Amino acid sequence: MNKGSFKESMSDDSASAASSMEVTDRIASLEQRVQMQEDEIQLLKSALADVVRRLNHSEEQQAMGSRRGPTKARPMIATLPLRPTVNNGTVLPKKGSGTLPSPSGPGSRKDTSTPANKSLSSLSSLSGSTRILYLPLSTVRRANSNEHVGTLTRKDSGDSKGNRTRAGSTGSNSSGKKSDSKQRDPVFNAGMRRVTHCKEEGYVKMFLKGRPITMHMPKDQVDSYCLEARAELPSNKLKLDWVYGYRGRDCRSNLYLLPTGETVYFIASVVVLFNVDERLQRHYTGHTDDIKCLAVHPDKITIATGQVAGTSSDGKHLAPHVRVWDSVSLNTLHVLGAGFFDRALVCLSFSKSNGGNTLCVVDDSNDHVLSVWDWQREDRLAEVKCSNESVFAADFHPTDSNIVVTCGKSHLYFWNLEKGMLAKKQGLFEKQEKPKFVLCVTFAENGDAITGDSSGNILVWGKGTNRISHVIQGAHEGSIFALCMLRNGTLVSGGKDRRLVSWDSSYQQIQTVEVPELFGPIRTIAEGRGETVLIGTTKNFVLQGSLDGEFMPITQGHTDELWGLAVHPCKPQFLTCGYDRQVSLWDSSTHQLIWTKNMEDAAQSAGFHPTGAVVAVGTQTGRWLVLDTDSKDLVTMHTDGNEQLSVMRFGPDGNFLAIGSHDNYIYIYAVAENGRKYSRVGKCSGHSSFITHLDWSVDSQYLVSNSGDYEILYWIPSVCKQVVSVETTRDIEWATYTCTLAFQVFGLWPDGSDGTDINAVCRSSDKSLLVTGDDFGKVHLFSYPCSQFRAPSHAYGGHSSHVTNVTFLFDDSYLVSTGGKDMSVMQWRIV
Repeated sequence: MNKGSFKESMSDDSASAASSMEVTDRIASLEQRVQMQEDEIQLLKSALADVVRRLNHSEEQQAMGSRRGPTKARPMIATLPLRPTVNNGTVLPKKGSGTLPSPSGPGSRKDTSTPANKSLSSLSSLSGSTRILYLPLSTVRRANSNEHVGTLTRKDSGDSKGNRTRAGSTGSNSSGKKSDSKQRDPVFNAGMRRVTHCKEEGYVKMFLKGRPITMHMPKDQVDSYCLEARAELPSNKLKLDWVYGYRGRDCRSNLYLLPTGETVYFIASVVVLFNVDERLQRHYTGHTDDIKCLAVHPDKITIATGQVAGTSSDGKHLAPHVRVWDSVSLNTLHVLGAGFFDRALVCLSFSKSNGGNTLCVVDDSNDHVLSVWDWQREDRLAEVKCSNESVFAADFHPTDSNIVVTCGKSHLYFWNLEKGMLAKKQGLFEKQEKPKFVLCVTFAENGDAITGDSSGNILVWGKGTNRISHVIQGAHEGSIFALCMLRNGTLVSGGKDRRLVSWDSSYQQIQTVEVPELFGPIRTIAEGRGETVLIGTTKNFVLQGSLDGEFMPITQGHTDELWGLAVHPCKPQFLTCGYDRQVSLWDSSTHQLIWTKNMEDAAQSAGFHPTGAVVAVGTQTGRWLVLDTDSKDLVTMHTDGNEQLSVMRFGPDGNFLAIGSHDNYIYIYAVAENGRKYSRVGKCSGHSSFITHLDWSVDSQYLVSNSGDYEILYWIPSVCKQVVSVETTRDIEWATYTCTLAFQVFGLWPDGSDGTDINAVCRSSDKSLLVTGDDFGKVHLFSYPCSQFRAPSHAYGGHSSHVTNVTFLFDDSYLVSTGGKDMSVMQWRIV
């Protein structure tokens, strides 16, 4: 027996109670002092992180200005992480070796960082002594020589057959097998696709799903064309410039402010770090599919994100996993649980009191398994079946890293981690009516747990107990989706009623503010700078404001599947529309919404008049509208058929509008008065399936169309007559190239394609590049013309759903892509 316990046994009950009170007070004051010191360290770290970020940004600007400058050594701040850092997917040695490994080295993993920040070592762990490393600039640059944003699942390289893991290009350069047929008719076998070349007639024949597609080449290429020739990779690449949108509709606790002034949130498979003041975005692109949850470490630098299971383009299963990464360098530090988690990750949280060494995660399996990890060692400490019902939140107790609280459908559990086991105590509702859903949990300064539920009540649970100590009955009308404890001890709640309510430390209401209906119910709340609060809503808005003032959107996007995309013919603007019945015009240079308009029907397609004065929008019901680009006012409205209108395309001279419908017809309208007057000319009839793509000739005299059964037909739209003469059509010069089936673009089709996995194609205005959006969430960049079989491409991830549309801006400075079900719009810089 030690001295203390011996003395205690000698004293009476009252004295022991008094001394234990004294001890509690001393512990509390010690905890406060530790917290203050941690805050000071936090400030120092965030200031350092911000300095490094700014240095890095200015360095990138300099590098872009003088790409081929002399090699200089420069100081680089680095810290010793507890574990070697995974940099670009390659583990760095613990000692500074002076050079970074090349990303294409053996055993390299997929590229997970954006190039702007590859030169920085991790700042997430300040446990080691800070050193200055002098790295030759050329070495650092080499690490991103195959610079590309996002990750690849198709690993065919455009550089060499042997180098299969290099990110940056898909499509192999091997020419395939040569058949033993006649000299004039080489045949390429490509799984489900066979390509033959007939030199005498001057055509290439390709088979999709067993259907032959004959594509005639221009006369001047008949003699020189060779099917076996190798196509070149484009010299240009893409860099993710901006991501429009936020995922608030079905995700929680996914919005935070970092000390660097960046707001962090996610959409699709990209984590966005958005500096609102400087209008700058950075992107973490290590994930391969939908991100569903996000947690920020107490150091405010390390971030964990969890993704769903996915399927790669070659049909391989991509396991759900957690990625722990550094928000300054954007380097991946650790990957956890690939092979352990099932379906998806629903929530995760870092511990608060043990230096943030542990991470708790709940997956989306039937049993919603709760696991606790030592994330630095990538070691699973414990796991337990949490609930066979939905789980909405999991969080560590702020002062006891062995206690985890989970809540969800009809449950609130207090878990205690002891000797590798998680023991459960159920929250006892006793006299309080048990809510159907416990939706969110946070903690008071004194360690009490606070929950918000579907009955609109806030319940306080005494520290260390599973019983209710205080009730705020009817705090909200309807479900409470979010609770946030501010630094000053104020509790903020928000929910379905769109009200943001603040409460003092004794749970008395301080004030309430209502968010306008336009923005939707409050999904998540985060503390901003000073007095500001950040809100994520179920209508995918991120709002910034104060508890007594109004809220302004800093990010917004679509709320349903997205298909329509059109670029302004002479301004840096583009228009998007989708199944949420919302038409939005965006400015690509300021990255801001110019206007948005709600429609009666779900929108499918759009096209600008060549003057840019009006834009035509096609819906899913056969109705189409023309809107004034400046005022968004309705100019006219017509209906053709009762099926979706897949394409709206004005002729280059602005005198005709062609509308491709799912009823197999192309409707032609004569256009007058600068796009303000429309009269129907007729309909082009001849396709045996729905229209997918349309292009006009440069002189506006001809039209080419593709359909769902892989037909290519040519038309004289002014009289709605089909043109069957090959000699007439083969040399037509097309104003745009959006058709996926044509001699100039057939090389974009991947092996084994069923003909439906390329959704959109666009040729650049300077006719040097071709971009595609596919069913595997990838944007591919090819050289144009793309008339060699199995043409190589650079491929870019970011979308987590089928890429429904892609198009270059009018001056080829940027490219815009839309993700179908991921509802995101991504803007790529062409470099």
